[in-house]
Amino acid sequence: MLVMGIESTAHTFSVSIVSDKGAILSNEKEVYLPPSGSGIHPRESARHHVEVAPLVLKRALRKANVRIKEISAIAYSAGPGLGPALRVGASLARAISYYFAIPIVPVHHAIGHLELGCLLTKAKDPIGLLVSGGHTMVVSPVEGKWRVFGETLDLTIGQLIDQFGRLLGYSSPSGPMVENLAKKGRKYVELPYVVKGNDVSYSGMLTFIKKLIKKGEKIENLAFSLQETAFAMLSEVVERALALTGKKEILIVGGVAANRRLITMLEKVAKRQKARVFAVPIEYSGDCGAQIAWPGLLYFKEGYTVKPEEAFVRQSWRLDKVYVPWRR
Repeated sequence: MLVMGIESTAHTFSVSIVSDKGAILSNEKEVYLPPSGSGIHPRESARHHVEVAPLVLKRALRKANVRIKEISAIAYSAGPGLGPALRVGASLARAISYYFAIPIVPVHHAIGHLELGCLLTKAKDPIGLLVSGGHTMVVSPVEGKWRVFGETLDLTIGQLIDQFGRLLGYSSPSGPMVENLAKKGRKYVELPYVVKGNDVSYSGMLTFIKKLIKKGEKIENLAFSLQETAFAMLSEVVERALALTGKKEILIVGGVAANRRLITMLEKVAKRQKARVFAVPIEYSGDCGAQIAWPGLLYFKEGYTVKPEEAFVRQSWRLDKVYVPWRR
């Protein structure tokens, strides 16, 4: 069985083909890069996706060495994300489904990150830390859903890093540039540390950093301090979730999972709690078609498909509202 996954929630357009053996046969992508100092504009991102979609689709089929008629189902990212960008992927999925009479499967983007992470790391029953531009959540599978144990109250960690990067003239996503800057930092600058229960808040930290930039604080020290403070907050809430549930696995997924400092801090948490850290491989930490194809295959095996005309997109869609039958 082969399933194609189409990812188009934000800046990345990607197509992947996976097998029911868990093999990722292809994972091709193109990423929209906004102008320096800018964020992702939904219309421009969608335009980018329309332009690259045929090329990425052809590359994915060629790399997997399969014909489209050999595909058992088409999975697409139904949300959450940028409306115009989501509609590009959904439209392509509908067109392929109609023309080749292939079943279609909508997939929640965040569920994709988590389930692909479990596939690649072999984590079985983890506390999941989902850290990206769209999500910052501490979750775990319980009775057919990924349940939320804590989350951001405002900015996601990815938004915090990207907005800091834009203050310095970088374009989104700016995580690698900020991480490199942080390695050059030599002084910790105290920043707002806000943990409420098991939730975190980052908006005050960003406001405080803006004031420090105007006062002339070195950007390397600010990047270092941002990472140390923001990641310590995440480490605290993950450790509390571990202690509450008694689970022994930490799964880190999402674009920010590529940050080595975050992984190092969570490894210290795991050591205290006698747990293990499972970090998704860097090449699959960001948005990609594989994260849509794999859960799409799992849903398809459970008999879940929709008619092409019923293929929906949802810009706002909480992951704890999504039934995950293989986790029941």
